[in-house]
Amino acid sequence: MALMTERPTMGGIEPEGFEALLDALVAVDEAVAPTGFRAEIVRGTIVLSPWSKGYYHRVMRRVCEQLQPHLPEEHCMSLGPFLYVFSGDECAYGPDIHAAHEQVFETERHHLDGEALSFVAELTSTSTRKDDLIGKVEVCGTAGVPVYLVLDMQKQEATVYGAPSAAGYEYRVSKPFGEKLPVPEPFGCTLDTSGFRPPEDEA
Repeated sequence: MALMTERPTMGGIEPEGFEALLDALVAVDEAVAPTGFRAEIVRGTIVLSPWSKGYYHRVMRRVCEQLQPHLPEEHCMSLGPFLYVFSGDECAYGPDIHAAHEQVFETERHHLDGEALSFVAELTSTSTRKDDLIGKVEVCGTAGVPVYLVLDMQKQEATVYGAPSAAGYEYRVSKPFGEKLPVPEPFGCTLDTSGFRPPEDEA
């Protein structure tokens, strides 16, 4: 279950403005890290989400292995934890997988510019599924992130978005896990979703 707090207080003082909310987010994230939750900002609200299931690592690794050879020049791909900020929407996301221009990481700040992203991928959990499928798609699309991939782990379906515009993404394709998904430019490749399903049994 996701936990939310509208405007968190620090020492009895309510943060004012989005920058203050970002500072509060860092404090919240450090406080809850040992409990198995991570913190993001969704439309001005701090949201705590559970850490990923173990087999998600296999899925994320396979996504990275297939897309890395097609990265735009001077961009690098990695798994979290990095926080990307979309100030206009009062959002700050820590994507499961992300690719961005290498220069964006040359900072001591905790939060990075979301406009530097070339790729975002989210693997849904029960508590974050709605925002991964709707809210983040809208924010990333209007912000100009070239490719957004959502792996619906509950439905076992992959959906990729591309061609961002002021109205959102104009390209969308979905495939069930096990099929090949066409990934639009600037990657221009195919993602094989074989091996994205959960383990058949637990050890």
